[in-house]
Amino acid sequence: MAGTASDYIRHHLQNLTYGELPADYQRTDGTVLNESTWTIARSAEEASDMGFWAVHLDSLGWSIFVGALFLFLFRMAAKRATSDTPGGLQNFVEVMVEFVDQSVRETFHGRNKVIAPLALTIFCWVFLMNLMDLVPVDFLPQLFHLAGLEYMKVVPTTDVNVTLGMSLSVFALIIYYSLKVKGVGGFLGELTMHPFSSDNLILKILLVPVNFLLEGVSLLAKPISLALRLFGNLYAGELLFILIALLPFWAQWALSVPWAIFHILVITLQAFIFMMLTIVYLSMAHEDNH
Repeated sequence: MAGTASDYIRHHLQNLTYGELPADYQRTDGTVLNESTWTIARSAEEASDMGFWAVHLDSLGWSIFVGALFLFLFRMAAKRATSDTPGGLQNFVEVMVEFVDQSVRETFHGRNKVIAPLALTIFCWVFLMNLMDLVPVDFLPQLFHLAGLEYMKVVPTTDVNVTLGMSLSVFALIIYYSLKVKGVGGFLGELTMHPFSSDNLILKILLVPVNFLLEGVSLLAKPISLALRLFGNLYAGELLFILIALLPFWAQWALSVPWAIFHILVITLQAFIFMMLTIVYLSMAHEDNH
């Protein structure tokens, strides 16, 4: 682990990266590669030099892990469901399903059987990924360090690649349902004939590029804002936990416990916001008023 405070912070913010290093590349330990090699980065510089196609193994692994945990718990609750006195897990799952179902009914104005399961999956998955931020910052990194892995970030939503990947998936659904409900002509008309319009044909044509610019920016801002909002809040929370870990032991307990309690609200709220914005965006994609 790193020695100075700045090294410690950089170490904890570095992902476990797997990618390709080119031939003749000199690695951190001084060895030179004879040919291009796919390997795990040993430093931040190596991770940067791996380029676009590098994969963050820790973000990918933990997101899959908590996703599988979500599926396992809900499947187990479904298999054990009873009309008699329900257990704690069944009560929790029923509360979550009713909460999400009510949110969808109040917000989504179309007819689509996919939206409610999608919203439930998003809320639970994002919440579990956010919840990893409450794991002590040194516990899992030290555990994996003993296994020979130098870096280990355990909060997937502090990786902008993860949040952007989820938001782009939502964006793809927005485009798909916009085209399905409104048709190609309706979707293009929505982008070019609003918000400004005129009865004069020449003026209407002149307003097309203006409308397309405004509506295009508004459309593209949806996945970007969706991704950066979640990433920014969780990254800031993780950074505060790391800074608290640099303090003396007594100060860590005095500050980390209150911050962890407050951060539970942030964790839940960010999962709820991501879910609600997804529902709102998809509801807008189903509107065909023009």
